Amino acid sequence: MVAEAFGFERTYPVSGQTYSRKVDAQVLAALAGIAESAHRFGTDLRLLAHERELEEPFEADQIGSSAMAYKRNPMRAERMCALARFALALPPAAGQTAATQWLERTLDDSAIRRLIVPQAFLAIDAILNLYLNVVPSLVVNPAVIARHVAEQLPFMATENLLMAAVRAGGDRQDLHERIRVHAMAAAHRLKEGAAENDLLDRIRHDHAFPPLDFAGLLDPHRYIGRSARQVDEFLTREIEPIRRRYPDRRAEDPESVVRV
Repeated sequence: MVAEAFGFERTYPVSGQTYSRKVDAQVLAALAGIAESAHRFGTDLRLLAHERELEEPFEADQIGSSAMAYKRNPMRAERMCALARFALALPPAAGQTAATQWLERTLDDSAIRRLIVPQAFLAIDAILNLYLNVVPSLVVNPAVIARHVAEQLPFMATENLLMAAVRAGGDRQDLHERIRVHAMAAAHRLKEGAAENDLLDRIRHDHAFPPLDFAGLLDPHRYIGRSARQVDEFLTREIEPIRRRYPDRRAEDPESVVRV
């Protein structure tokens, strides 16, 4: 009757002086799931920023590092990871509170939830604000990506090269050993400072290998599976409906988000 008077449609069927603190544990677990994804996103962004393949949006007067003027640290992703780690640390306290709730309640039950529940929501709110600041203005550097792919693609293609050579009549064991030796030499050369990966030239000039279609075998699209199509399908199926429902949820003042 009291719940109905306050406009609540549902109540907990069984409760003592308080609802079960297991509810708090379940809520914090759901928030922790957001933190897990955010931390993974932030970590990937930071790793790719280190390789200069991706960049966070960078304000005109932003300082990348207080010591090294040339740096452009991914500070938003770093902050996202820090907040996510904080949010991930809170659910165990909620679980312990639910597990140790006495027959009715004690003050330790009430005091800790006043700390962890608001902080969890505030942390996730800040994380999502950072998402909204970073993602729409993320900078991709295709030239850097292409350079890295060109450096590593010969190594990635060795299995396909081996299979093609065997189909053309080569001896698998012999060719496998030759590729291993050539690949080790090419990798050592790169570590010594060479600008280009010469593995393909080494294989081309090895007379044990039959003539191969190097151009076809070195097409990068042969090595990404369905990943590009899967992303397009995901964006169409999952993200577009959200965009149509919420055309623009970004903060009106982006600088306020950066300061979170």
